Amino acid sequence: MLSYDELTPPERELWNAFPEGRQVDLRPGEADGDPPVAGGQWGPERTVRASVIAALLLGANSGEAGAVARLRLTGARVTGPLDLAGAQIGHALWVAGCWFDERIDLYGASTQSISIVGSRVPGLEAGTSRIEGSLDLRSSLVESTTPSRYHGSVTALSLINARVSGAVILNGARINAPGGWAVGAGGLALEGGFFCRGGLVTRGEVRLLGAQLPGGLFMKGARLESPGPRGVALALDSAVASTLDFSQGFTANGTVRLRGARISDNVTFEGAVLNGPPDGHGPALVGMLMQAVDFDFLLARPPSGSVDLRGAQVSYLHEGEHSWPEVVELDGFVYGSIKVADAGETGERREAVGPRGSVAHRIAWIRRGRGYSPQPYEQLASWYRTVGHDDDARRVLLAKQRHRRSTLHPAARAWGHLLDATVGYGYRPWLAGVWLLTLTLLGALVFGTHTPTPVKPGEGAPFAPLVYTLDLLIPIGGLGQRTNWYWTDGGVQGLAYALIAFGWVLTTAVIAGVTRALQKS
Repeated sequence: MLSYDELTPPERELWNAFPEGRQVDLRPGEADGDPPVAGGQWGPERTVRASVIAALLLGANSGEAGAVARLRLTGARVTGPLDLAGAQIGHALWVAGCWFDERIDLYGASTQSISIVGSRVPGLEAGTSRIEGSLDLRSSLVESTTPSRYHGSVTALSLINARVSGAVILNGARINAPGGWAVGAGGLALEGGFFCRGGLVTRGEVRLLGAQLPGGLFMKGARLESPGPRGVALALDSAVASTLDFSQGFTANGTVRLRGARISDNVTFEGAVLNGPPDGHGPALVGMLMQAVDFDFLLARPPSGSVDLRGAQVSYLHEGEHSWPEVVELDGFVYGSIKVADAGETGERREAVGPRGSVAHRIAWIRRGRGYSPQPYEQLASWYRTVGHDDDARRVLLAKQRHRRSTLHPAARAWGHLLDATVGYGYRPWLAGVWLLTLTLLGALVFGTHTPTPVKPGEGAPFAPLVYTLDLLIPIGGLGQRTNWYWTDGGVQGLAYALIAFGWVLTTAVIAGVTRALQKS
């Protein structure tokens, strides 16, 4: 138990100010010329023991009537461990421009708002804590190279399974845990927003698996570095949030994982840079099974790694020329609408339909996946039909059949080529008419320059080259020409046999192709 006589002058000043919530500023002269990066060299006149801070927060000097007791300290060097694990803390902690020699431990504690602004902290442990208010680490340096004694991983800021009734504010902070977790907040339940704007820089994984973020996650302009072996910059697997904002200069040098995340409003990467893992191997974005209303993927430049959206569901997809890398996994990706930004000054979004060239662009988008999968084609065709572009939908489905053909055995591929050339797999039935017209003109021309021999002289209708050609091409029924005439010229007779064969092939292809199209329509 500390006694007042054991306190140093700066500690006594803090002790006396605490009941009234007055600020104690130990900085000499101008505050701007006194950054906390040199706090390890500050002398006794600016030193406060962590045990004194802990004693005050735990009620060692009770408040006065008419005043709110709180700890407000600026420009101090805090020595020794600030160990408040499991404590019931009834007072707010507000420090600014301070240097902490050792890690702050709030594991399992219940506390009021905590504000550590513009300070240096060698790790903050707040796992399973209950914070009735906000956690504010604006412009602070939080770094750690030692494993947590609670979960064994190197973690700079730990909020695992914590409950925060206000906001978490990391604007402008630098949080470092190379090879470990810069932020470990799996299972975090947050009632306010999670703010990481204003130039936040992290080294190590930002881990928010299963976090509850009803106030949203805002990382506009943040920079996430992942130098570790896993190559994951941000993990939001199975998180639930209202909004995810990774816009306007957000940079991730490592994988961004949104696997199974559920976002009730929008996810935006507008103007972001996704570089993927530093070694160049691995995805830039994993959004498997993600659910969102609005998915804005208008990046500043194409991702360096692959994009995986398998099984994701969004209502609105916003994309542009810089959205997609060389490999895009789309199997099971469902969207209600595709929008692009206008090139003009307004930057308004419009439905992404128009010139036929856009269809080829989107088919190439699907072909960037590994292997063949029918669902991305079916999804794109369904969207084209929804917006009234049935011709474009048929082009997409034809591209699907051509892609599928490349996966078949040789005989099936040959049949596929035939269906494609004759009727376009049923999506271009007019091709059969072109073939029929061409063969009819060819037959009429050849047969009209030769004289056939009647089967029964003097009987039957006169020879008509055009009708004779149609009689050969139409395999069902008869026009009374084919059975009444034959050829002594072997070449002409060979053409007749060929037209009969073409007639059967065309008929079979038309029936097969149209049936396939009707089944898929």
